[in-house]
Amino acid sequence: MKALLLIVWLFCSLLASAQDPLPPIGEWRDHLPYQRAIAVQAGADKIYAATPYSLFSIQLNDQTIERFSRVRGLNETGISSIAFDPSTEQLLIAYTNSNIDILHGLDIFNIPDFKRDNIIGDKTIYTIYPLNGLFYLSTGLGIVIADGSRYEIKDSWFIGNNGNPVKVTGFSSDGSFYYAATAEGLKRAAINGPNPANYVNWLLISGTNGLPAGPVQQVITVQNKIILLRNDSLYVQTGNNWSLLYRDGWNISSMNSSDNRILLGERQGNTGRVQILQADGTLFRTIPAQNNALPMQALLLNNETWVADSSTGLTRYNASGNPQKYIPNSPLGIASGETIVYDQIFYASAGTINAGWIPQNNREGIYQFNAGQWTNYNRQQYPVLDSLPDLICLAADKRDGSLWAGSMSGGLLHLKNGPAFEVFKQNAIGADANNPSAYRVAGLCFDQENNLWLSNFGAAQSLRVRKNDGSWKAFNPPFLLTGNAVAQLLIDQQDQKWILSPLGNGLLCFNHGASIDNTGDDRWKKLGMGSGNGNLPSNEVLSIAKDKNGFIWIGTADGVAVIQCPELQFESGGCDAIWPVIPNGNFAGYLLKGQSVHSIAVDGADRKWIATSNGVFLVDANGEKLIYRFTEDNSPLLSSDVNHISIDGQSGEVYFSTAKGICSFRSTATEGGEKNESVLVFPNPVPPGYSGTIAIKGLANNSIVKITELDGRLVYQTRALGGQAIWNGRNYRGERVASGAYLVLVSQDAATNPDGKKERTAAKIFFISQ
Repeated sequence: MKALLLIVWLFCSLLASAQDPLPPIGEWRDHLPYQRAIAVQAGADKIYAATPYSLFSIQLNDQTIERFSRVRGLNETGISSIAFDPSTEQLLIAYTNSNIDILHGLDIFNIPDFKRDNIIGDKTIYTIYPLNGLFYLSTGLGIVIADGSRYEIKDSWFIGNNGNPVKVTGFSSDGSFYYAATAEGLKRAAINGPNPANYVNWLLISGTNGLPAGPVQQVITVQNKIILLRNDSLYVQTGNNWSLLYRDGWNISSMNSSDNRILLGERQGNTGRVQILQADGTLFRTIPAQNNALPMQALLLNNETWVADSSTGLTRYNASGNPQKYIPNSPLGIASGETIVYDQIFYASAGTINAGWIPQNNREGIYQFNAGQWTNYNRQQYPVLDSLPDLICLAADKRDGSLWAGSMSGGLLHLKNGPAFEVFKQNAIGADANNPSAYRVAGLCFDQENNLWLSNFGAAQSLRVRKNDGSWKAFNPPFLLTGNAVAQLLIDQQDQKWILSPLGNGLLCFNHGASIDNTGDDRWKKLGMGSGNGNLPSNEVLSIAKDKNGFIWIGTADGVAVIQCPELQFESGGCDAIWPVIPNGNFAGYLLKGQSVHSIAVDGADRKWIATSNGVFLVDANGEKLIYRFTEDNSPLLSSDVNHISIDGQSGEVYFSTAKGICSFRSTATEGGEKNESVLVFPNPVPPGYSGTIAIKGLANNSIVKITELDGRLVYQTRALGGQAIWNGRNYRGERVASGAYLVLVSQDAATNPDGKKERTAAKIFFISQ
């Protein structure tokens, strides 16, 4: 298998103070949740913890935290189990899609064989048992053996009745026999006996010698004793007989062995704890019960207990029981709702709705990323948010930098500095016509007068505005809309409100005339499929965006449309959308025809970043040229199923909210100004051997940039992408320039700024020789 050099990102603090640096242009970073842990393993000199999405480690000597993800070398996102083999110092990482990585030092080796196998059935890898360079994987089909030296699948054992697949959830060995915890009961096979790949060589133990018949959940070996978990009870083998070892009335969610002891994760109601037993079943230590705890795995190391909890994360308890948490700074979870960037602060809403726009009671709140630090606003920290499930839309208030968020059940939230919270429901937000206790806000947008417009999903008067003076007004679209469904809002350059109407209702346009309060001149229009009716590719409108020209880009369940004359919507004849045409090999086709377009974002160069269920597409300003396509197969994108895109116009960082978490890509375009001021070049000086992108930032929109030698000889010329130009350090012949100083000359496009045509020296770039 091909070895991938792991990109090691070291963090200088074990707690929330860790900084995540802005990546270079063309590079990625992940923003995965590290708040919950599902497995913990002791390595040679570090502790490894798996989350539902990825992996991190703690160096034992200096407490350094190191993160691992698809962006940082792993092959997948979504972990089911991990195990460390001390004999080879290898960590096997099993993913939820049955792919396998082996981490050895700084190398990652992929074993995709089991994932690629077309066998039908449950291929989940439940647990892993390392033994002398081999990893025995307990799967939904049987036992699969991975070879850690050859990086391949060595064998598969189907040990169910009559050789059928059977769910195996645990595996162990005592040196004489293999033991498997299966849905048919405990089975064993002699290590030095006939071929264990033949099911007839496995003996069913359950139902004999005092061991009850029926499924067994786990089996471990402690001090050469075989101990199994069955229905919240532990049984131990003595000779050929079995007897009850331990039962305490709690539900046992996990069992593993460590330091010659038995470690149990237990649950009772909403409380979780860890019980540590001696091999004879007597109690050695208890990690006290905690509310909302769900311990998944624990280990003993140097008389300290490490607990991986899927609710509270990774915690180390010393011998006295004092805890220390190890939670890398990160969002609490994935973001299914809207994301925005305001003043270089990224916000993500965690709320969830299904395809029918039914809220799913997601209470994880809002995630904020500012200067490398994550802050999570949720009901655990702020109980007021418990009444606001499924926050799905966001708007930043430029008056004070505060944030507004819409809940699909609990109304409107104003998150102020402090933080302080204000909630609007009755007397401001209309109740759902079919559920009087639900106040649904599915879209938010400020206009130029600082009036906050909102889509009041399900209400009879489904468009509302909170005016700058704090007063409210409601509007009733004059159309029969299925479910009174209204969602994302956009305000164009004519102050018209464009309102996405889900459930096949199409797109609405509203013009309130000269005054919000005077309804006499209000005008409405409903756009859908068909010439003269809007000419949308589909009535299922999923997203909208406004570009630098004021055009309205519309994402539907069947591709993209553009309204290039929004100002004519209420003129005689109106203005239909056009469908951009893009080359496709030797042919041309409509842009993303057949694709569901979940989100459209416009960067500083007026290029369109488009999120679909099949990856991210970047097209030029007119939608006629494909610049990038990112999928989980050709890039570090965490998932090809992308929900939302937002862009930091200052840095050029593009954030992707996917089905498997948030990641970002440092793009080449930034927002430009009106003049070339405070031009910054980075890196500068350019170090020896540097082959990355050189960025020239702080330019006026679409400036012309020339790189020359000191005597004026032209080396390279380009045009800025918005407010930033890029250069690869090579001349027109493709040769890397020699060491020395080079001038950056800039001038503005005469077509857009006649006064800025004059060329001036804006910066110097220094190249350092070896």
